[in-house]
Amino acid sequence: MLPAELVNPTVRRGPFRAVLFDFDGTLSLIREGWPTVMVGMMVERLRAMDLLRRPESDDWAAIDRLVMAKNGAPTIKQMDVFAEEVARRGGPPVDPWECLRDYIDRLMAEVRGRWTALESGAAAAADWVVPNAHAILANLKGRGVPLFVASGTEYDHVSTEARLLGVERFFPTGINAPRDNDPSFGKGKVIDRILKDLGIRGEELLGFGDGVVETGEVKRVGGVAVGVASCPAGTPHGTVQPEKRARLIAAGADLIVPDYSRQDGVIRWLWGEV
Repeated sequence: MLPAELVNPTVRRGPFRAVLFDFDGTLSLIREGWPTVMVGMMVERLRAMDLLRRPESDDWAAIDRLVMAKNGAPTIKQMDVFAEEVARRGGPPVDPWECLRDYIDRLMAEVRGRWTALESGAAAAADWVVPNAHAILANLKGRGVPLFVASGTEYDHVSTEARLLGVERFFPTGINAPRDNDPSFGKGKVIDRILKDLGIRGEELLGFGDGVVETGEVKRVGGVAVGVASCPAGTPHGTVQPEKRARLIAAGADLIVPDYSRQDGVIRWLWGEV
């Protein structure tokens, strides 16, 4: 029996010749809470421009939808969407890069404390990864499958967090992420390069992600997408985040897992061994 939610009953079962992981929310929980920070910053700016035209709770939900629709893209893309929303509401021109700097300053005030805890040993890497993340990476590495990671978060930050969490060793080709928040970075480009470099077909790619962008890109090339509906650190293992689950299914995820607490059974099923 498959220890996951099977969304697509006709999904191809492996073996697979490459596996792609998203980073934030898929492997790392260091940046958990980022949507609240981002949406809160945007709502605060709308309030200052007198552009909150509905009950504030409705505007929070509307901005959250805009943000999550770009989850997995370079962060500047979410700021571009916000600038477009301000213009749509009749507001003044907004500089997406200034918004990005504001958001990063707010988020990093929390994130740097987590870095410090990990660096000092006050927190363990296992405390800030999706449960059993190290185990699934080790499992796949043991099968001899090339592993790749791609993130829409700034390259320097992802590199630092991958090191702190002890997962960088699983990705010998390095971190795929935008440098200086380069808006031209795209997970689709990363996927296309993986397929070309390895000389494999899209259907031989397996992807794990908690965002709509990487899920859609894996499905674009005909790969198998496992949606990771992860919850905040400290949540009981096996708990599905319902809003994230719904977004991932809408984006085309073939399977849904809450975390990697049952990773061995999931991998064996995907490889057609059970």
